Amino acid sequence: MTADDDATGIPAPPAGMTGAAGPLLRIVKNQKVAFLLVGGANTAIGFLLFVFFELTVGVRFGYFATLACAHVCAVLCAFFLYRRFVFRVQGHFFRDLARFELVYLASLGVNFLLLPLLVEIVGLPVIPAQALIVFVTALMSFVGHKGFSFRRPAAAATADTVADPKGSGS
Repeated sequence: MTADDDATGIPAPPAGMTGAAGPLLRIVKNQKVAFLLVGGANTAIGFLLFVFFELTVGVRFGYFATLACAHVCAVLCAFFLYRRFVFRVQGHFFRDLARFELVYLASLGVNFLLLPLLVEIVGLPVIPAQALIVFVTALMSFVGHKGFSFRRPAAAATADTVADPKGSGS
């Protein structure tokens, strides 16, 4: 047990997050590992969404439309998965979603720059190019969510914990 662990041995949430540990932590017992598992699952889901939209929407409207459709679906999926299964924060739903989206918009911006570079200049097919970009954007997302997406100021974190010490809200 480290200084950041609570009485149950589960690590305190990173980045000032509050609320009860998510259900995934009952199995994994390490929030960083749970974060990475959900992030890995979401990365795979996001890539599969990209492939789906490329084969449906993309054939008619191009890969930028594919990227936009996949982005919206993947962000909503990721937000739900992190908020429900890993962090279990309370309140501030729309503020958290907006901050979460800001992290993904930065990744999307990088994706919008790299995808045409790899497709139009390097000559890679769209789907393999996106597979390479996923590694860059996944790293960006991890760093952004770790320190920004669900962050609570110390005073708000204390107030949330006092208002609901079991963290039963979502």
